[in-house]
Amino acid sequence: MMTTLIIPGYLGSEKGHWQREWLADDDTARLVEQDDWENPVLSQWLHVLEARISETPGAILVAHSLGCVLVAHLASRPSAAHVAGAVLVAPADAERMAVQDQKFRSFAPLPRHAFSFPSIVAASRDDPYMSFNKAQALAEIWGSGFVDMRNAGHINIASGFGAWPEGYILADSMRRQNETFRTKRAA
Repeated sequence: MMTTLIIPGYLGSEKGHWQREWLADDDTARLVEQDDWENPVLSQWLHVLEARISETPGAILVAHSLGCVLVAHLASRPSAAHVAGAVLVAPADAERMAVQDQKFRSFAPLPRHAFSFPSIVAASRDDPYMSFNKAQALAEIWGSGFVDMRNAGHINIASGFGAWPEGYILADSMRRQNETFRTKRAA
């Protein structure tokens, strides 16, 4: 089975968050635990993520919020070759956040290049951390599939998301897509 790397955003994912529920439900899921959730520094967070990818090559990345931005920055690095796919849920607008608070400055600007691995962006029309139109435009630039979550807020506990079975379906689609790609390449 492919490993699933769970990548929270700013402050981590608190108890009851769908990412924490996923870790409890899925034996293949591993948390990418940052040293400092309150003071995000892109270079440090990338180092931790790349270390986890080197331990579990071929993993599916499941990111939330600022974790999505981390994955977008990872996509242009050599370690991206070891990623099987990514599910990016409620990406945060690091550019806007950096204007409001200097601690997010290292995550801006948002990467604007195609990913070398398959990905899906799930975004909400009323997410306070990124406009729906910007999330949709980034998904197109990144070459990601796009899921319209309608009015789901930031797709977190505050917007009613504890366990989120639909997330497993999105990750499974990345697994199937990866298997199809490997089968075609072997033929």
